[in-house]
Amino acid sequence: MAGSDGTKLPGTGRPAWPATELGARTVSGIVLGLLVLGATLNGGWIFAVVWFLAGLAVVGEWLAITRTAPHRPLLAVAGLVLLAVVAGARLAAPLPWLVGTAVLGLGLLALLAKPTLGRVWAPASLASALVVALVPVLLRDDPRIGLAGPLWLFGVVWTTDIAAYFTGRSLGGPKLWPAVSPKKTWSGFCGGLIGATIVGGAVAAGARHLGATDALSLPLACALSGLASVMSQGGDLAESALKRAYGAKDSGRLIPGHGGVMDRLDGFFAVALLAGLLLVGLSLTGHP
Repeated sequence: MAGSDGTKLPGTGRPAWPATELGARTVSGIVLGLLVLGATLNGGWIFAVVWFLAGLAVVGEWLAITRTAPHRPLLAVAGLVLLAVVAGARLAAPLPWLVGTAVLGLGLLALLAKPTLGRVWAPASLASALVVALVPVLLRDDPRIGLAGPLWLFGVVWTTDIAAYFTGRSLGGPKLWPAVSPKKTWSGFCGGLIGATIVGGAVAAGARHLGATDALSLPLACALSGLASVMSQGGDLAESALKRAYGAKDSGRLIPGHGGVMDRLDGFFAVALLAGLLLVGLSLTGHP
């Protein structure tokens, strides 16, 4: 059984769970989860504002980590573009207008950013923020998907994170990619994958039970949830690689026990990207 003082577990050589870290992580996670779920159930503009703010925080933290300047002008431009696209999506603006606004914003950031590498990081930060902010809103507002879409998204990402954390801390074992993230293990990876597959399938089954005829079949939902879990953990590793390259431990200090907003949304970005591509595919194939 794990101790709570940070000492090593007998016979394992692995550190026990620090009570303060786990407590802060748990409390802040519960509070954030309740806020997000409340906004999700409400939908509408409240939900859109929550994700706009999350996207804006992603841009700010990304610019800070990569030391891309000038910080405030870049953040202001990104914020205006993000606001225009998210609001436009809620108001059913034409797709060419949304795409044009996003492309214009990406180009402006590339022109304004310094140093040279910042011309890559600045538009990359906005592109990530657009995925993070836009996909949940599009899913929630889509009459074919509605509430089930965001709930699947959150369920898969949160379960991956929680199951991977506790499985990895409990079982230990070979490291997943020690050069990038020394604490992540293969046991944690498998725990997250299994947990997310079960929860994702349960969300789809629940949606069907409640009468959502467009809900995915159970086998397809489980397969998609497993893929999403792998992508979520890949997004986590990608953010870890970015932070390591710039000598940053966390993306920020906004969330006690978790770090910054990017630290919570790294895996979410990858799964939201997958969901967004699926949504585009449905639209292109004329799915009713």
